[in-house]
Amino acid sequence: MHQTLTADKLREAYLSFFEKQGHARIPSASLVPENDPTTLFTGSGMQPMVPYLLGEKHPKGTRIVDSQKAFRSQDIEEVGDNRHTTYFEMLGNWSLGDYFKSEQLEWFFSFLVDEIGLNPEQIFVTVFRGNTTLGIERDDESVAIWQKLFAEHGITAKAVDSAETEGLQDGRIFYYDESKNWWSRAGEPSNMPPGEPGGPDSEVFYDFGLERQLHEHSPFKNEPCHVNCDCGRFLEIGNSVFMQYQKQSDGSFTPLPQQNVDFGGGLERILAAAAGEPDVFKIDLLWPIITQLEAVTGKTYLDSEVETASFRVIADHLRAAVLLIADGVKPSNKEQGYFLRRLIRRSIRHGKMLGVQEAFLAPIVPVVTQLYTSAYPDVLQQTDEIAAIITEEETRFMSTLSRGLRQLQHLARSSKKLSAKAAFELYETHGFPLELTKEVAQDLNLQLEPAVPEDFQTAFESAKKEHAAASRDASAGKFKGGLQDAGEITVKYHTATHLLHAALRTVLGTHVEQKGSNITQDRLRFDFSHSTAVTQAERQHILELINDWIKQDLPVHTQTMDKQAALDSGAIAFFVEKYPDTVTVYTIGKNTDTDWISKELCGGPHVSSTGEIGQLHWKKEQAVGAGVRRVYLEL
Repeated sequence: MHQTLTADKLREAYLSFFEKQGHARIPSASLVPENDPTTLFTGSGMQPMVPYLLGEKHPKGTRIVDSQKAFRSQDIEEVGDNRHTTYFEMLGNWSLGDYFKSEQLEWFFSFLVDEIGLNPEQIFVTVFRGNTTLGIERDDESVAIWQKLFAEHGITAKAVDSAETEGLQDGRIFYYDESKNWWSRAGEPSNMPPGEPGGPDSEVFYDFGLERQLHEHSPFKNEPCHVNCDCGRFLEIGNSVFMQYQKQSDGSFTPLPQQNVDFGGGLERILAAAAGEPDVFKIDLLWPIITQLEAVTGKTYLDSEVETASFRVIADHLRAAVLLIADGVKPSNKEQGYFLRRLIRRSIRHGKMLGVQEAFLAPIVPVVTQLYTSAYPDVLQQTDEIAAIITEEETRFMSTLSRGLRQLQHLARSSKKLSAKAAFELYETHGFPLELTKEVAQDLNLQLEPAVPEDFQTAFESAKKEHAAASRDASAGKFKGGLQDAGEITVKYHTATHLLHAALRTVLGTHVEQKGSNITQDRLRFDFSHSTAVTQAERQHILELINDWIKQDLPVHTQTMDKQAALDSGAIAFFVEKYPDTVTVYTIGKNTDTDWISKELCGGPHVSSTGEIGQLHWKKEQAVGAGVRRVYLEL
């Protein structure tokens, strides 16, 4: 057992181990996907790798390893137990048409057992049960590999096919269906849009050996214990996805041009397993935040189940907020900013539940940024800016709380009643937490409708679900068509951002630096550093330059080269630390040495010549922060 294993040591041990197996190390991509309209956040290590899983050549070769920052907004409501977090790091390794199942499973098993010292007796695994409707067979190949690996450690690994209903049955390998052992960005096969890659997977679980002592109200009281039951005994620590299929427009699945391995292992979870600690909040990436919260609240982490959950929510949400802000997200009421705002406001609510009445998050920001001094030094460098943004949002929410209080006081003077629907409207419109609403209602002698607390909660959740369903319907097109949807248009816009960047620097000056971009099938959005509004004359000049370069039908050249050589050649990149040592350079112009108008480090894809883009139009331009402007262009 590695009691002194830290997150930094574990991350480096993993990266070094796979480098020894011929993998090239690459840096983490941003939490905000660049030019990917299909999703708001990087929720897995796989997302930045999709073009290469589909066959595009990676500049670093066919074996890749990294530690990818990830954020899953869908897990916000899950945080509070001992294992769920919204932000996490995913240790990843990929085979892009290179090795497959036998090498992958053997290497990961060896890393866990030989490198970080996990006891193989405490390791359990799952595989895909197969689906005849999809035409995909049961993964008996992985079972045979796992049995061989366990046998080498004197362990007989029995395979079981009914753990959900019958329990462990002395098994060590378990078959599950596509709800558990299939992976794609969209989830199960039925949810995948045409063009999306996916495949069966094999997951690894760590057994903490906890006695399954369940209280009488436990949801698992009468359920069989198995690795996927979430009772607390088992923790998933790694998932080897055999990314070998692509969904077709008729719903069928065909093999990808190459067989890939996409592995993801939770850094925090593996660290918890190595420490024999089932509570991930006690590892060194979260415990310092908990300790600081204890000092702020005057309470102890394990005082009570409810208060422990609040400690966990604040620690997770504040860490996630800090890292999202570091990657350029600002609080707002839409897209990424909406979720950032929600994280901060939920943290404030749980702080109030712990007895904190004043703003308290910003002073804890340095504790969070210090945790990533080695891995992500850019986060530490932004400590003051991040704290300022969180301070502003805390202050804003305190004002929101005041408005919510006034509305409740108005109800107290008029109807004397508070419906569950009105409580939800307070929550949705003002971000006013339900727990606080009920607390204030009691102080103001407001009668809840329905009066029974359980019924009121049910009615509130019903209103919430109705709203969520309406929101999902409204945003159903966000992932429609996956990688194929409007692919040609988004590629045109991607190249157009390079032209826009070059035109801005030509007209406004070389102080202009890219601060972010976002592309949908309808428009491109580009953020850049500039202290004043763009004048009408400047706007016209910028647009004329862009459309003239498009009319010239300039070739777009692609080169793979050493990063420093690329920068020396004149290529620009304002997030340079995020690029690997070997980079792809896109040059727009008649040649790559002297006659070019744009040369940038980028991840592609692009058109082959500017004439493919078509004429662009200026949509609008606005300020989005101190010294940062935002421009929208459309075809």
